[in-house]
Amino acid sequence: MSLMRYENLSISFGVGRREKFAVNQLNLDIGVSERLALVGESGSGKTLTALAPLRLEPEGAKASGKILWKRQDGQGEVDLLSMSIEDIREIRGREIAMIFQEPMTALNPLFTIGNQIIEAVQIYQPLISKADAIDAAIDLLKKTGIPEPERRFHSYPHQLSGGQRQRAMIAMALACKPRLLIADEPTTALDPSLRLQILDLLKELQEDAKADGGMAVILITHDLNMVRYFAQRVAVMHQGKLLECRSTEEVFERPEHPYTESLVHSAPVRNVLPLVPIAPVLLKAQDVCVDYPKAGSGFLSAGIKKFIRGLHFSDLFKREYESVVKNISLDLRQGETLGVIGESGSGKSTLAMALLDLLGQTGAKTSGHVEVLGHSWSKMSPKERSQLRASFQVIFQDPFGSLSPRMTVGQIIGEGLALHQPDLSQDGRKARVIEVLKEVG
Repeated sequence: MSLMRYENLSISFGVGRREKFAVNQLNLDIGVSERLALVGESGSGKTLTALAPLRLEPEGAKASGKILWKRQDGQGEVDLLSMSIEDIREIRGREIAMIFQEPMTALNPLFTIGNQIIEAVQIYQPLISKADAIDAAIDLLKKTGIPEPERRFHSYPHQLSGGQRQRAMIAMALACKPRLLIADEPTTALDPSLRLQILDLLKELQEDAKADGGMAVILITHDLNMVRYFAQRVAVMHQGKLLECRSTEEVFERPEHPYTESLVHSAPVRNVLPLVPIAPVLLKAQDVCVDYPKAGSGFLSAGIKKFIRGLHFSDLFKREYESVVKNISLDLRQGETLGVIGESGSGKSTLAMALLDLLGQTGAKTSGHVEVLGHSWSKMSPKERSQLRASFQVIFQDPFGSLSPRMTVGQIIGEGLALHQPDLSQDGRKARVIEVLKEVG
């Protein structure tokens, strides 16, 4: 039985000769309680296809065709593309929920994780008491594998690791028990064991939802191992077109389209050059430690409790800290690649930020010694640090949180060149920007 059906869906940008189709004449059917994987390379139209039912496509996008949705009240099908935004809001969250790819842009930085999940719970159960809503939110955090859910309930998004933020997003999406869950790269920031845990959780929730009519899942991912483990059917997209949609076994064992075959048989080949014996040390860290202030350990919470217990007045202003990185020492030589692995929340990103000297505004306490290209961060002036950063770069985890929405891609990439290579002409800078864009495909 069909739950949602795309009929000749097209999504384009621009007008006239400049019109480009990101999704072109797509026809796809999603069954009740089905697990469908939408796969394809970046830019193939997967996310736009997933955003269209909720009418969340970017500004300037033009959608045509139909997206037919089976109503829960037995009133037949409704075309989501022809509905008003007010009517679509009644469906968002309640009937169709989405786990977004970038948790830092989807979560409100001004509210705790717990408050944001409670809001979702109350949408589904408007008469629920505050105490029951809190219990339900903590239970959802527990189910998605967040450690110490009672404490994390009071944390703000920036106080969680990338993987923990992603799990909080999943908890929010599941709070309303939707009939269709659209998961856009839901496990990107999670370690392999937690990926399986989340997929098993989605399967378990599908079983629980059968009594209420079932829940279908559209999984958008690049991880073919995850697709093989989770999906019942696979839809393959390339350059906005649906190439084939068949059972998972058929797609992996007998792919029909040459692109699908190349996708299924693609595997990274290890090609690591040997390290030169006399390679100099570029990065040196000794006994690096990082402690973060605990949530709720400020003046109006833990401090007052200490004062009531008869401690000194100065204890009101003391914060309690949690050790995140403990006595890490490492060397990195020229031409060497060092992998830092561990489960979500193990301190990987915090270690990277400490090595980059980017923890100054977070309230964290750091200790230890870090040398970059023979220079110690602690012994350099701000101007010297700025000059050194030209040779010490970072790719952040969340691109939406790292790229300015008010600047073009060319301006963003050229900004660093303008700062560190001021003698480069405007034409020379533009040529260099285009060169690196080509380099990264």
